[in-house]
Order: sequence, then C-alpha cells, then structure tokens
Amino acid sequence: MPNYYAELDAVLRALADPTRRAVVERLAKSPAVVSDLLTPFSMALPSLLQHLRILEDARVVASSKQGRVRTVSLRPGALDVLHLWLGEQRTSAERQADRLGIHLARTTTQEI
Repeated sequence: MPNYYAELDAVLRALADPTRRAVVERLAKSPAVVSDLLTPFSMALPSLLQHLRILEDARVVASSKQGRVRTVSLRPGALDVLHLWLGEQRTSAERQADRLGIHLARTTTQEI
C-alpha cells in the first residue's frame, strides 16, 4: 500500500460533499473571503466554516486572517495526490491506446 493513501483518503472524504467541491471549484479561480464563499449557498456561516475546516484538515485549502477578514485559497498541489492515484489506476490497454494516439499524431504531422 503506497504511503500516500492517508492523504488520498482525506482528500477524497473532503471532496465527497457537493458543497465542498463547489468551494474548491470557486477557489480554483482565485482566493476568496469567507463571506464571498458563503453567497451562493443557502446556509448559515457556521455551517460553511465547518466545510472549510474539513477542507483545511485535508490540506486542500489554506486560510489566513487579516483583521476581521478571513481569506481562503486553494493550496498549490493539493489535488496532486488524486492525479497520482488516478494515473496508477489506468489500465495497460489505456496506456497502449495513448501511445498509439501519440504515434499516429506524430506520423500524421510528419507526412504533412
């Protein structure tokens, strides 16, 4: 069992909720203050803060506070563990198809 499974499990648990996925999608565009993150959801601030805590505990997001304003941002490379795991799950047939596609693209480009 690879040593990154604990990190993978935490990220998958954090992203299992649609609200948290929506927050991550929003933060992928740019950092945001908590009040801006709350706007599209019909929930109270404490509920959103619970979602943010789960994302922080999974090391998907980071937050900083200046005065009374808390800004949340997506951690660089936070989702790399998903990419790594998904890459390992690809079948050999998919890899062969990828190599064939690359070969065909190169041959077609060279013939033109």
